[in-house]
Amino acid sequence: MPLTPEVLTAQGEVVAWLESLDVSFAPDEELWFSIDGIEIPRQIGSDASGGAFVLLPSQHVLYVSSEGRAGIIAESFEAFIQLVVARPYWLDILKFSAGGDLQQMRRAADALEATIENEEDVNEAREEIRGRLGLPEADDPVGALYEAVAASDAIVRATDGSPFTTLFNRFSIDNNPMLRNAAA
Repeated sequence: MPLTPEVLTAQGEVVAWLESLDVSFAPDEELWFSIDGIEIPRQIGSDASGGAFVLLPSQHVLYVSSEGRAGIIAESFEAFIQLVVARPYWLDILKFSAGGDLQQMRRAADALEATIENEEDVNEAREEIRGRLGLPEADDPVGALYEAVAASDAIVRATDGSPFTTLFNRFSIDNNPMLRNAAA
């Protein structure tokens, strides 16, 4: 059976573990954005920074940040969960992508992973979620994230009609001493 939001939310323990990785399946009461060509977006969840996860009719998962950035981050709901489990800091990978450079994203992922490698709660959450869902590990979560964001064609707009920008940000880990040292 394919993994869907309904299948996942029926498993309370998995939902709790995902919340520890900053994904909540309690959508906002009122949408604060619109998506061109979609009358009523299906928000399936949010994160602690106020961003929203939306399941598109194509089954792609779109992320809308509270800071005016948006883009497709996964080709399916299952790929989204695999991404969150494999790389819970996926948004930081995009922040340090140097404008969408895959090699910089891989460097950022390695550095970010080094900063959490001894955090038992993250590793326990990963094991529990994968085990309870029978979820295979993602082959190349950073590559899949890059491909999804690079191919993103969803146009998201603020309530005033202004379009959101890409999720790729201009920073690299070289701009952050902690991450630069973790990568060394």
